[in-house]
Amino acid sequence: MKAYETKELAEIISAEITGNPTGKIEEIYFDSRTIYQPNHAVFFAFGDNKYTSEAYKKGIRIFVVAQTEEIFEDAVYLKVPSPLKALQEWAKSHRKNFNLPVIGITGSNGKTIVKEWLNQLLWKDFSIVRSPKSYNSQIGVPLSVLQMKSENSLGIFEAGISKPGEMEVLEEIIQPKIGVLTHISSAHLENFSSKEKIIREKIKLFQNAEIIIYNSDNELVEKTLKEVYPDKKFFSFGKKSGSTIQIISTQEVSKGTKIQVQFNSQNHSFQIPFQDEASIENILTVLTVILALELDLSDYLALTSQLLPIEMRLEIKEAIRESVVINDSFNSDLHSVKVALDVLAQQAFPRKSLVLTDVLQSSLDKGELYQKVADLVNSHQIDDLVLIGEFIPKYKNLFQTPARTFENTDEFLKELSVQNVHNEAILLKGARPFQLEKISAFLEKKSHDTVLEINLKALIDNVNFFKSKLRPETKIMAMIKANSYGTGSFEIAQTLEYQKIDYLGAAYADEGVELRKAGITLPIMVMNPEQSSYSSIIDFKLEPEIYSLRVLDLFLQTLKEKSITEAYPIHLKIDSGMNRLGFRAEQIDELIQKLSSEKSVVVKSIFTHLATADVPEEKTFAKEQLRIFDEIYDKISVELNIKPVKHALNSPGIIHFPENQYDAVRLGIGMYGISDDEDSRKQLKNVVTFKTVISRISEIQTGETVSYGRRFKAERKTRIATLPVGYADGIRRSLGNGVGKVSIHGKLVPIVGTVCMDMLMLDVTDCPCKEGDEVIIFGENPSISEVAEQMGTIPYEVLTSISSRVKRVYYRE
Repeated sequence: MKAYETKELAEIISAEITGNPTGKIEEIYFDSRTIYQPNHAVFFAFGDNKYTSEAYKKGIRIFVVAQTEEIFEDAVYLKVPSPLKALQEWAKSHRKNFNLPVIGITGSNGKTIVKEWLNQLLWKDFSIVRSPKSYNSQIGVPLSVLQMKSENSLGIFEAGISKPGEMEVLEEIIQPKIGVLTHISSAHLENFSSKEKIIREKIKLFQNAEIIIYNSDNELVEKTLKEVYPDKKFFSFGKKSGSTIQIISTQEVSKGTKIQVQFNSQNHSFQIPFQDEASIENILTVLTVILALELDLSDYLALTSQLLPIEMRLEIKEAIRESVVINDSFNSDLHSVKVALDVLAQQAFPRKSLVLTDVLQSSLDKGELYQKVADLVNSHQIDDLVLIGEFIPKYKNLFQTPARTFENTDEFLKELSVQNVHNEAILLKGARPFQLEKISAFLEKKSHDTVLEINLKALIDNVNFFKSKLRPETKIMAMIKANSYGTGSFEIAQTLEYQKIDYLGAAYADEGVELRKAGITLPIMVMNPEQSSYSSIIDFKLEPEIYSLRVLDLFLQTLKEKSITEAYPIHLKIDSGMNRLGFRAEQIDELIQKLSSEKSVVVKSIFTHLATADVPEEKTFAKEQLRIFDEIYDKISVELNIKPVKHALNSPGIIHFPENQYDAVRLGIGMYGISDDEDSRKQLKNVVTFKTVISRISEIQTGETVSYGRRFKAERKTRIATLPVGYADGIRRSLGNGVGKVSIHGKLVPIVGTVCMDMLMLDVTDCPCKEGDEVIIFGENPSISEVAEQMGTIPYEVLTSISSRVKRVYYRE
């Protein structure tokens, strides 16, 4: 971004200045965890002001705040009513300095893909500034627009909204000349009364645009646009006669689609490397934009065959020799390099390695570009550095870490040895043409067609949803028991620790010990501390749940044997009606008597567990449990003169009993997007997707049977797809014989015949598909809850039943 003087920024955002407003601003931060280049940076304190002190410790000296509670003498504070609005005002002011053509993209789906494909086709012809990945929010848009520089000749920005009234703000910041409306769906209707209302809100982005681009086959879109903006210039695509680009035909061919269109009264045909309808619509959107830019569209049609799929995620996979590989070969520009390095920094490994290719950012002089890249890399711990490409090796002296250089990926692979990899996090960062996936394939521990994908960004969003239901002072204990419900304890714990969760809850000591060995430092409560594990609990600074006098006596004895002199933290479980574990009301006097004279332990928390938090018809019982718990907590608290943390609510409890948040809550299955509450489900995101591929497709005749026991008999000529997954992977046999359904290309198909140990079969007669196609066992559709219903169980059991032999793949959007 363009450098701003601190005083200049203060004037733009009408800030009250505390401190000496000297210094330049070249970087913007709003998350203290991502600060790696504090020099010449400003920190916007959104929400809780407590993170300003963390930002200060990391070197930030310029702050935009709403409150100046803690003042550091060598820092400057720009006080405003709202830091978010201040950021937006800054971006509005910055945007007014530029007169380049700007494209504003909105819609329900396809915004980022359209933007990135425009960049892939136009980057040689323009110096493009664009939204990084999917930066389209009230924060993301101003951060994107502030990247505009004098050398840019085209801007492409996304705009997304979640409720009415937001788009007007984004329109003032982006000020698009060309407005693009991508696919409109009925998703996320919770804050809008109808699909038409969504359209009307989104197209507010176009109120000052000269040109609007849309799909003319969507009658509601066309009607609404022409009603709201009768005097605008429209460019459209679709099958309708009169569309700017009229679709004549689409034909599925090997590895793609052949498309015939008409524009400027001439027919043209081209081929794209995709077959799905969404990609076809997105590419036609891109071509219509190119036409609106008054470029010769025929020059670009052939280039569509080279378009690359847009991977909107950064994958973290288990690698050989106790390592992980982070694969981010989506694109390669300065911002994406920064994001990837931040993720590398979060990995709790003693060594960090980086494989970095040429950076594709044509707007900068090569020397200036690679100085900026080196500055980013040098601000992080990098123990091993590999540079690949035509240009970046020439600038290896700019990097603090000695670098090995290679012209291409294949050259590096010749030297890559298994023996050189051990207990490290390895980031592969580069553009698609460098084929870094070859390195990833070499480093990955196993390669399977069947995987359990965990979307860490969705997990974080779900945690934040539950946080929004809590008072600011309410603590969160995240439950990572049963291997984090089957998703992998360490990876989930690491993500939660980075999100500043207060506590973790493990089922057994072994889980906590493994997390400690992996570098997790958060306090961890052990829910079921077995007698044989007390020594490990103490050695690894875990905190046991104490649920009986026997357990208390045994733990006190272990403390004595290990000569622990400081008071050790424990957590008291109260049985208020679950009748499983915990102190009952009649045992409390004896418990108090024992603790009153015991100095070797300190009661960190007192808690109970609700038996019916997710059963609406049993709300009275839950309220009675809470009443009993309140009485017991008060009795212990008063008689021992202590005030430990009080908690009772699990995920459904947070939703249904908000008045009983107490000091903390325990968040478990809700993190994964699962809730019994319909309104909550609409706002939660799917975190876990269980997927595989079709191994084989065969055709059987009427009367032929499938699998053990011949329980499926074909009533017509039938196509049978075999999947490499079975009950040994967690697919119950009860899902066979038409009970369960899986998804192929968005279409649900039945499981037929008996589920085998390592395989199951599908009836795909009515579903166009081929061998190697992806199959979703559960995820968005069908959901975990739907599969649980088919199995006659609950989502907890579905998740925790997935075998350890199924590879877990973690990624961030």
